[in-house]
Amino acid sequence: MEFSIATLLANFTDDKLVARKVLEKKLGCEDEDSLQKLHIALDVLEKIGILVKERGKYRRVTEEGIIEAKLRCSSKGFCFAIQDVEGAEDIYIRESHLSNAWNGDRVLVRVLKEGSRRRSPEGEVKLILERSNHTLLARIKQVESGFRAVPLDDRLLFELKIQANGAKLEEAIDHLAHVEVLRYPLAQYPPLGRVVQILGSDAEAAADIDLVTCKHDLSRNFPDNVLEAAAKLPKRLLKADLKNRLDLRNLFTLTIAGVNGDSKVIENAFSLERTSSGNWLLGVHTSDVSHYVQPDEPLDREAFKRGKSVYLGELMLPMLPDTVAERCSLVPGSDRLTISFLITIDPQSGQVVEWEIQSSVIKVDTALTTEQAQAILVGQHKEKSAEVIETLQDLQTLQKAVKQSRLARGSLQLNLPPSQNPYYDEGILGAVVVNDLPVRSLLTEFVLLVNQLIANHLSALSIPAIWRVQGSPDTEDVQEMLKLAINLGVELSLDPEVDIQPLDYQQLTRAFAESPSEQVLTYLLQDTLKPAVYTTTKGSHFGLALPEYTHFSAPLRRYPDLLMQRVFYSLLEHGRDRRNTRVKERVNLRHSSCHEEINWNVLPPELQQELQNDLTRVIVQINDREKEVQEAEADLAGLQKAQLMKQRIGQVFQGVITGVQSYGFFVEIEVPAAEIESSGNPGVPLRVEGLVHVSSLKDDWYEYRARQQALFGRKNRASYRLGDRVAVQVKSVDYYRQQIDLVTVGSDGVAKASLGGSNDDPSDLYLPNDIESDDIDPYGEDE
Repeated sequence: MEFSIATLLANFTDDKLVARKVLEKKLGCEDEDSLQKLHIALDVLEKIGILVKERGKYRRVTEEGIIEAKLRCSSKGFCFAIQDVEGAEDIYIRESHLSNAWNGDRVLVRVLKEGSRRRSPEGEVKLILERSNHTLLARIKQVESGFRAVPLDDRLLFELKIQANGAKLEEAIDHLAHVEVLRYPLAQYPPLGRVVQILGSDAEAAADIDLVTCKHDLSRNFPDNVLEAAAKLPKRLLKADLKNRLDLRNLFTLTIAGVNGDSKVIENAFSLERTSSGNWLLGVHTSDVSHYVQPDEPLDREAFKRGKSVYLGELMLPMLPDTVAERCSLVPGSDRLTISFLITIDPQSGQVVEWEIQSSVIKVDTALTTEQAQAILVGQHKEKSAEVIETLQDLQTLQKAVKQSRLARGSLQLNLPPSQNPYYDEGILGAVVVNDLPVRSLLTEFVLLVNQLIANHLSALSIPAIWRVQGSPDTEDVQEMLKLAINLGVELSLDPEVDIQPLDYQQLTRAFAESPSEQVLTYLLQDTLKPAVYTTTKGSHFGLALPEYTHFSAPLRRYPDLLMQRVFYSLLEHGRDRRNTRVKERVNLRHSSCHEEINWNVLPPELQQELQNDLTRVIVQINDREKEVQEAEADLAGLQKAQLMKQRIGQVFQGVITGVQSYGFFVEIEVPAAEIESSGNPGVPLRVEGLVHVSSLKDDWYEYRARQQALFGRKNRASYRLGDRVAVQVKSVDYYRQQIDLVTVGSDGVAKASLGGSNDDPSDLYLPNDIESDDIDPYGEDE
């Protein structure tokens, strides 16, 4: 298996000695080639002082002033090392101090000069931990010595020498190609690559899926050893597999498939019963993937590498091979191993009374499609049994009560366009989207509840976990948002001396809903929310208003969920259910009742520390991979929008100003769904954002006022403010960069840019006093 220095060093935690044999197993070094690479890597790391060898084992040396970070570069050649720690300063890296590191690489940086109030600290790359660009998009050109590849990403300031590997490179000249990096820069030798695929004469001639998968190095196929491991999975359950499992095969269960057009992966089934006390007993049964995917085996290492499934339009790149999904998915009529949450809920308040978590076996009775479930929920059911209809309708009734309980504690709901979140949870925003279909809302409430309960259980028992954490918004950002809200006619205030609470944000969303500028105000609020991340340090989740939270419900498609299943089994297998052997009475570690009874260490100290170290080892890779997947999915959406708008150059649309900067303002336009056959969202308008550059406003010279988020004309006193509705014409589209240029349109329907004006007069040039440091012109300076 190929491993990076980053994954190698991740095995060294808490200053502990690690044997080479342990590293070989963790990194999957099974052949002579990979063993030799590991030996070389260990020798080099020892020589440069990163590792020290003691008694035949290795220990990592921590050196003051050495920081792990990720490089973010610009086309101008300067780079910053971005630290993983929230609030930590970015470190400026001069081009001469990059040590052949590229944009996106994970590196160790030595700080050379401390920062000051006005300047960032400076540093140099000491070691490249992990390369980001294993493949890239490039244009092929011919030179005297052969062929070169010029990266399409202008932040990669180099050319690759192309290896003649039998491909007809003459046909690739001046074409866009997918290039694999065979060798990174080494001393005086340039990087070396090979052409994997010729994509087209330019970006627009290439398929958008090909562009995204090549740009983000997304593999569409699995290695042979991974496919072989998947093929060896047992086809049927044995008696030994059912040992110590709760048999729920007689329980009526149903699934809802195809919410995201993916019927192969069904991870959750539902059951519902009335208890003798009049409460509901909700069963959420999650596929037990951890039974089949064992740690440090080929399937596990591939899942860790991929991190999660990638959704690119109708194409889904799975985290695990289809064979695994076929074995684990909850399909009707087949016995399936699951982890079952049996939750007793008060039907009036929606409050959870008690719950238990059991390893189980179920047999799904009915699989519903999205359309079938949706029809039942709106009373248009056909050809389904009374039991199915009644169960689903009761689930919806219970879902509404659970939702009210969630909202009562302060959980956020944002009035945004319907989401395409394939996990039915809080999504990348960390908050629930209001405008979802009833069937999605049903799944969302129960998925959130399950994730909440397992987090609560592990927290109460002090079990290590991978927590999903979202910090509170910064006070400065909130106060700035409130100032802009006042400009839009919403008078609200929050005490800057008091910590922001989720209930405060609920108050804001209610006030925004009454404003004609709700759309823009919601975007402003959304911008203040911090990104949610995975961490091994327990913390709160702001958007869900929870003291702890984790992901558990998507083990076939998300690696942290698979890991949390293993954590649960560590609790069952090694957890101590009594203080010591002299105590006869045991507590039930599967039941919520044990929370108040336990006052001892549930896991043995050594196992507790080992589990904590194992989770810490993977956390950086998990977060990095999540960001990469989000970027790839956003890239595809951007390309599709750019392609659609390129076909509409010259058309006029109504829009709303969603952002104002010194260089222009952004307008979100609504393209009616009737005009878009390929949008993939029938009946849903497509929201597209473009830029009206200040240079196109030729009827006057416009001054930027940051505090008011507005551009004001000097002579005609016209203005363009945040939240204003404007008519705009699509002027041009840069497909690959996904930039849509707009111009304003007068009441006569003529683009104002064609009217002429005085803004070309040199005497009118000036520098506004209130330009902020992040007002970067996309037509000028890079990020």
